[in-house]
Amino acid sequence: MIGIIDYGVGNLFSLCSSLKSIGAEVAVTSDPAVIEAADKLILPGVGAFGDAVKKLRDSGLYGILRMQAAAGKDIMGICLGMQLLFEKSYEYGEHQGLGLLKGKVVPMEGRIPQGLKIPHIGWNSLHFRRESRLFKYVKENECVYFVHSFYAEDCSDSIIATAEYGRELTAAVECGNVMGCQFHPEKSGRVGLAILQAFCE
Repeated sequence: MIGIIDYGVGNLFSLCSSLKSIGAEVAVTSDPAVIEAADKLILPGVGAFGDAVKKLRDSGLYGILRMQAAAGKDIMGICLGMQLLFEKSYEYGEHQGLGLLKGKVVPMEGRIPQGLKIPHIGWNSLHFRRESRLFKYVKENECVYFVHSFYAEDCSDSIIATAEYGRELTAAVECGNVMGCQFHPEKSGRVGLAILQAFCE
């Protein structure tokens, strides 16, 4: 069973529908007992990093997720959920993340060429940095759908793919049992479903 973490941040319906379409058993939950019983966990998220971390802490899910990761359970973050896996974010201040991956989250503004729109919205091809089980059914240069204004850097230990938007941006990460996609696999058609399938396996 795949546990989708429900902490009041993110559109869970499309993710849940995508997982069910590939035959996964899914539970959208904030219940610690269900989270512990799940075979794998997905941490979704849209919105602001600081608000999301506060909700994780206030709900008690912050510590639970850290414990589940330490126990070796597979966890995948999506979009803001991926950013939350890192040590800290500089989105409207400085905020501590879950610290499951080395690195920080920084704004695109001032780091990508002027004239490129922020947020970065649209389809971009994946450039593989190393092998990953997430890409078992995906070929290099296939496209996925992004919506973000911030990205992870100083995370060379975990980068498995980048995307080009004025500069190389972190697109996906994996370090042991902790994984993440900056893009939205649930909005990325066949390629996104293939990545979710690989994670579920």
